[in-house]
Amino acid sequence: MKTENKSGKQGSGGYALLMVLAMVGASVVILAATLTRTLSEARINDRNNQSITGVNAAEAAVEKVVAQMRYDFLNYGLSGVTARLNSYTTNYPLSSENPYWANYIFSDAQGNDNKTYVQCISNTVFAPMQSQFSGLYAYYPVYRVISNARLKNSRFALTNAVQEDISFNSIPLFQFAIFYNSLLEFSTCATMTVNGRVHANGAVYTGSTAPLSINGLLTTTGTLTQPAWAGGTTNWAYPGSFNGGITTNVAFVLLPLGTNSVHSIIDQPPSYESATSPLGQQRLFNQAQVVLLVTNNSVKVQIQSSVNGLVPGADASPTVLTYTNLSPDSLATNLPFLTLLWVTNGFYDQREGKTNLTTQIDVGKYSSWIASNTMVLAKYPKGSGCYPTIVYVADNRTTNSTTMNSVRLTNGIAPPSNGGLGFTVATPNPLYIIGHYNSSSNGIPVNLGTTNTSAALPCSLMSDSLTILSSLWVDMNSSKSISSYRDATNTTINAAIITGIVPSTGPAQTQYSGGVHNLPRLLENWTGDTLTLNTSIVNLYNSQVATKPFLWPGTYYYAPTRQFSYDINFANPNRQPPPGTPNLSVMLRSSWATPGPNTVNYYVTP
Repeated sequence: MKTENKSGKQGSGGYALLMVLAMVGASVVILAATLTRTLSEARINDRNNQSITGVNAAEAAVEKVVAQMRYDFLNYGLSGVTARLNSYTTNYPLSSENPYWANYIFSDAQGNDNKTYVQCISNTVFAPMQSQFSGLYAYYPVYRVISNARLKNSRFALTNAVQEDISFNSIPLFQFAIFYNSLLEFSTCATMTVNGRVHANGAVYTGSTAPLSINGLLTTTGTLTQPAWAGGTTNWAYPGSFNGGITTNVAFVLLPLGTNSVHSIIDQPPSYESATSPLGQQRLFNQAQVVLLVTNNSVKVQIQSSVNGLVPGADASPTVLTYTNLSPDSLATNLPFLTLLWVTNGFYDQREGKTNLTTQIDVGKYSSWIASNTMVLAKYPKGSGCYPTIVYVADNRTTNSTTMNSVRLTNGIAPPSNGGLGFTVATPNPLYIIGHYNSSSNGIPVNLGTTNTSAALPCSLMSDSLTILSSLWVDMNSSKSISSYRDATNTTINAAIITGIVPSTGPAQTQYSGGVHNLPRLLENWTGDTLTLNTSIVNLYNSQVATKPFLWPGTYYYAPTRQFSYDINFANPNRQPPPGTPNLSVMLRSSWATPGPNTVNYYVTP
């Protein structure tokens, strides 16, 4: 009888059970570890996501404040920013703007909820700029904006922070060789070499009939092209040479006016406007120390001075002198520099087709008057270091369809020195200049017809339009033939220019503005003569008084040999700019960082 031995099979079964149990145990351990790891990863991912959204929330708070500061700076200047500094700290994202922000608590990194940190961390300095503004100098302070953000009802005690440093740059406008607040046209210009910065808040057209060389950086908010223009039928073949480089599609560079009407800087302010308002501070009327206002019956002279650093127009007790127009002898005695031209003795502008009612100023006599008049000296005593550097002139006499108000400067070879600070003439009227201007040494003409401005003062001319007349100009011939009666002669003008244009309205010859080379208007036969300008050419607005369009040479003028050069003194940070030089406003982001929470002194190395 055989007996079956089953002991081996039973041992195998027990071993298998043990193996299964071991594997199950290991699986449980692995599962537990996997679950733990997954939970940890989920927590890490949750924390990471919360950190990202927290940084985004803090950045949203910072950007809300920066956007408001930028708006105030571009519209009202640095004074607009400093005036609202405390109000910026109460800005942060609100649930009323978006329900999402109800999930966050914002603070100013100093323990104050519902606040944003805003402080000036660097005082105003005059220093070189970078980026598209390389080569320019600007006055600028640096502000720091910080926000801390934490999620409500979160299991993580996580606070995220964003810090941004921004600089508000005020750039003296005459650092540009050419600045246009609109389309800039070199179209049809003769040989031109520009040794300075060029900028246009618009497109730039460079097609020309002769070599065009721009040796400074050219920047434009649009593009640079050579289209068919000014009556041309094909695109210009000659594009120009740009040795300083070209940057297109840059940001607009603006004056901080709080209005789109840039012409406002030369306009008389309304009676209700405060001289210390953002726009009021920009007006040349309020920056001027001497204001001349001419009406049908009187000439009013207002002498005003700066008090406590405010613009002269805020002077609560200006000296006001009023003289009747009906007494020429009185004007000659009290205002020996002033002559009023009426219809009977005025001159004719063949471009505008109008006779000028002109307030004429003998600049040499005006210089003597402000240096000796007791009323002026009472406001600006000798030795005080303060001078009447700006004169504002407005001719407000009644006109009709055949007449036009204007201001004219004569005998300007040696303008007022004002202790070396220079001299600026500003007017809302069309401005005319007869003869050489600002090119003398001790009253003796020097460096005429050259680019040498070592003897020139920092001077500027700001007006609705600007017309240059040579010293051969004769008023009684103003309505006669340019070929027979209006010959010009070589003329040198050393002054920065802000004036208006009649803009192009299309590509036809009759729609052309005349281009940058015709911004200074002419009314004479300049054939064979040279017009020398050492200047900074600035167009900020369209003319509002002298509005007749440009016509080609042969109608009311013949073109001179133009020697237009940038006066490099205006780019020298160690030289005084012309009085009343407007400042352009540019906000730049200096640095961005994510510091630790509740930190306001985290510095970033550029």
